[in-house]
Amino acid sequence: MAGFGLLASCRNEAIPNPNAPSMEEIIKNPTLTQLNSLVIGSESMMRNRLEIYIDMVSVLGREYYRFSGADPRWTDMILGKGPGNTLPAGGFYASIPWDTRYNVVKNCNLLLQGIENSKNFPNQQIEDGYVAFTKTIKAYQLLLILNGTHENGIRLEVSDPFNPGPIVTRPVALEAIATLLNDADALLDDATFSFPLSTGFEGFETPENFRKFNRALAARVAVYRERWADALTYLGNSFLSQAAGASLTAGPKHVYSLGTNDQVNPLFLQEENEDEMQIAHASYITAIEAGDDRIGKVRQRAAAVTVDDLTGTHEMRLYKTQLDPIPIIRNEELVLLFAEASAQNNALPAAADAVNFIRTSHGLTARLDLDTKDKLIDEILKQRRFSLWGEGHRWIDLRRYNRLNTLPVDRPEDNIWTEIPIPLSENAK
Repeated sequence: MAGFGLLASCRNEAIPNPNAPSMEEIIKNPTLTQLNSLVIGSESMMRNRLEIYIDMVSVLGREYYRFSGADPRWTDMILGKGPGNTLPAGGFYASIPWDTRYNVVKNCNLLLQGIENSKNFPNQQIEDGYVAFTKTIKAYQLLLILNGTHENGIRLEVSDPFNPGPIVTRPVALEAIATLLNDADALLDDATFSFPLSTGFEGFETPENFRKFNRALAARVAVYRERWADALTYLGNSFLSQAAGASLTAGPKHVYSLGTNDQVNPLFLQEENEDEMQIAHASYITAIEAGDDRIGKVRQRAAAVTVDDLTGTHEMRLYKTQLDPIPIIRNEELVLLFAEASAQNNALPAAADAVNFIRTSHGLTARLDLDTKDKLIDEILKQRRFSLWGEGHRWIDLRRYNRLNTLPVDRPEDNIWTEIPIPLSENAK
């Protein structure tokens, strides 16, 4: 199936049909068909308002500006303009990523509850498949929330909207996310998938290959936790490939269509748009090496554009059409995670080989002087900047290495934020 059909219209609810039986009735003893609806809904809901999250972390990381005729906060609050020393908690940049990602988490919680109650599984392997899928997706959504809030923490327990669990610290949250992924991994050893996934998971729709996706996410989490040896182990069981001709874009994706009630890519903007723009930070163009084909991620506009004393000449062209997929995690990131974990684990030649695989894949010559850990980390962060530009990583990467102070401050009154606040609406819970 190319898209999600009617279930894709599910924006903030677990069940898309308001005339369907209540969720309380369904989860008492759901059929496999009802569980499949929740699986499809969970995958579809991951796409909801994804552009807010990616635009936000990209702007915070000075990858590009988000010029919006509808909302000046993109160039005001999010870039830290003004005398304040904190990012206000009442903005959309806090509430929308939090609410939309937690909607998926809540859908996953309902799915897990329904799986536990259902008496309709023909065997344990099928039940294990549902649980493994659900825990993997839940972990991924919690990680995206934590990427924004960072040391402000997140909630792990949100099953009861009137009495949610406490805000936990970042280390506790990362441990819980890693546990969810590892629990799912163990189940995938002997699981069966009896539910459909979209074409975004083509090649990963079997338990064996979905496990490679799960291990890829686990490797990302391990790197965030500086568990370098664990990261290398997980990468060895992922879909990482440095073989000649290996696709750097391989990996699960969010897919879009023009089907009824489906969605189109929310990060796609028409060329030369005058109202809504993603304008590359000038440093992306000036810092990229001559001959690097990643310059193709941006396009020079007919004329420079200036908004709120910020000027740019190039616009983002990662997505050429409104149907282009958005990656969840892909091989290029895995190669760079391998390079980073290898360097930190003092396997310097392996790290250098991985970095040079990325360099030569983009038309650059290999570097032969990557003979210290410091040189390698600098080069890895540089390659992550250009390889993963506009995909939501640079702000997180520089924060991990305490290098946010290296980001450009474009106006004297601007600030570099280290984290997104917990939404104001959560303070009363």
